[in-house]
Amino acid sequence: MASGGHTTVIQRVLERRAAKPATIEEGTTATVAVMVRVLPPPKALLAFQDAPLRQLMQRRITPDVLECEAVADDEEALRRFGAEFRPVVLTDSTELIRKLRARPTARAPFIVYVAEVDDADEREAGILAGADECVGRRVSDVELDARIRAARRITLEENRKLSATDDLTRAASRRFFGKHFPRELERAARYKRALSLILCDIDHFKKINDTLGHAVGDEILQQFGPRLQQALRRGIDWVARIGGEEFAIVMPETGYEPAFDVARKLRAAVSHTVFNAGKKTITVTASFGLCGMDQVPSGDHKVAEQVLRVADAALYRSKETGRNRVTATTLKDSGG
Repeated sequence: MASGGHTTVIQRVLERRAAKPATIEEGTTATVAVMVRVLPPPKALLAFQDAPLRQLMQRRITPDVLECEAVADDEEALRRFGAEFRPVVLTDSTELIRKLRARPTARAPFIVYVAEVDDADEREAGILAGADECVGRRVSDVELDARIRAARRITLEENRKLSATDDLTRAASRRFFGKHFPRELERAARYKRALSLILCDIDHFKKINDTLGHAVGDEILQQFGPRLQQALRRGIDWVARIGGEEFAIVMPETGYEPAFDVARKLRAAVSHTVFNAGKKTITVTASFGLCGMDQVPSGDHKVAEQVLRVADAALYRSKETGRNRVTATTLKDSGG
C-alpha cells in the first residue's frame, strides 16, 4: 500500500480538526526510539578513493541502518551532496571533509572518517579536518555497527529538533502524525497485527485560557504530554499533538481490550493528579475516544482515515455525555 494518498487524506482531516486557533505554536515530540522504528534509514554517502575499502564498507553497512550510495572520488561526492543532502557521510578523504565543512549549508552532515591506520595521528587528522567520528579501516564489525548506529541516532535527534518536536508539549507534531500514523497502520496490516488509536481533548481548555490566562494554559500543556507518555510503553507507543489541546495516542500491537484499559488509566492520570501553574494547583480533566483493532484490515486504502474518524466520533460522544470519560469502539462496531 502506498502512503502518499493516506497522508493527503489524513492531512485534510487533521486540518479540519485544527480549524480552531491553537493556544501555542504547532509542534510536538516523538522520542528518538520511536523515530528509529518508524522512520526509514537515513541516507548516507560513502566516498572512498580506496576501492577495496569502499566495497568493504558497502558490505558491512546493512540497509536497515543506513541507505548508502557509494562514489569513488571527491568531486563526484561533492556533486551528489550538492544535489541532495545526505545526513551521514563516510569517507577516507580529509580533503573532502574540509570541503564539506566549508560549504554554506543550513544543515551539517555527520561525518565518519575511516583512516588507513588506526592511530592517534590519523584520528587527529580526521578530527582537525572536521570529522565527527574516526575509525580505522580494520575496525571490528561490532564497533563499526555501534558507531554507525550512533550516527543514525544523532541524525534522527537533529531531525527531531528541526521538524518533529515542540519543547512545550513534548509530543509528536500534527505533521508527524499525518505522515507516520498511516505507516504504522500499513505495517500492522502487513503483518496482521493489532493497533489502537486514542484521541483525547482537554476539557474546558478555552475557559482555562480565558479565566486564568494563556500562560497558565501553556503550563498545563507543558505537563500534559509527558503525563500521557508516562502511562505508555517507552519507544513503542507515541503521543502527537494534533490541535491546540487535542492529542492522539498511537499504540502499535495493542488490541481493543488492552487499549481500553490504557485509555482508562490515561483518563485517571490526568484527572487524579493536579497540574501546577505558577503558584496555583489546578484540577484538569480530559475526554477520550478509542478506536481499537485486534487485527488491522489489509487491502483498504482508506483505513487510516476511517480509524481517525471512528476515534474522533468516540471522542465527541465522550464530550457530549459529560466529559472526563472514555468512549471505546472498533471499526466493526462503527460500521467502518
